[in-house]
Amino acid sequence: MSPTTPTLFLVDDDEAVRRSLLLLLFAQGLPVQGFESGEAFLQALAPGQTGCVILDLRMGGQSGMAVLEQLRQRRSPLVVLFLSGHGDIPTALEAVRQGAFDWVVKPDTGRLLERLPAALAEAQSRAHALQQWDSLTQREREVARLVGLGWANKEIARQLAPPCSPRSVETHRAHLFAKLGLGNDNELGRWLTRQAWLVGTTV
Repeated sequence: MSPTTPTLFLVDDDEAVRRSLLLLLFAQGLPVQGFESGEAFLQALAPGQTGCVILDLRMGGQSGMAVLEQLRQRRSPLVVLFLSGHGDIPTALEAVRQGAFDWVVKPDTGRLLERLPAALAEAQSRAHALQQWDSLTQREREVARLVGLGWANKEIARQLAPPCSPRSVETHRAHLFAKLGLGNDNELGRWLTRQAWLVGTTV
C-alpha cells in the first residue's frame, strides 16, 4: 500500500459479506482492498496511509472499536465508516463520538454507497491537511499548538525549548499561517480542533 494514494479498505470477518461488498464496490469503479480481520488490516497498514476504511464493529479477534483505538494511537488520517447490526447502534454512535466518520446498519448497501462520497471527500481533506502539517518545521508545529491554546507571543517564547524572542515567535506564526493557508489565530484554532487526531493536539 502506498501511503500517499487514497485507498478504500474493507475489514469484515464474514467472508460472504466481505466478498459481496467487495464486488459491490468494484462495480462502482472504486479501488478497494479487503481484510478478514482487524489484525491483518493493521499489520498491512502503512504509516500515514490515506483513504477510507469500512470497518465491521463486531469481529472475532480485535473488534472494530479496538481497531479504531489503534488508528487513534497511530494518528492515522484514515476515515472510518463503521458497519453495524441493529443491536450495535449505541456502540456505533459512541464510535462516532470517538472520531469515526459515520456508521451504516448492515446490510444497507444503498446507505453505504450514499455515505461513501462524503467519506472519500473527507479522506482527501485529511490527506491535504496531513501534507500541510508535514510541511511545517518542528518549531512551527510547537508554536502552532501553543497559539491554538490562546497563548501570547511572550508566553510562547518563554515556553519553547530553547527559549526564543517574541519576534521569532511572530516570524514562526507568519510562516505556519502561510503554509496552512490560514489568516488568524481563530482559524488556526478551528483547524487544529478539526485535525486534532492527526496532529496530536488537545485544542
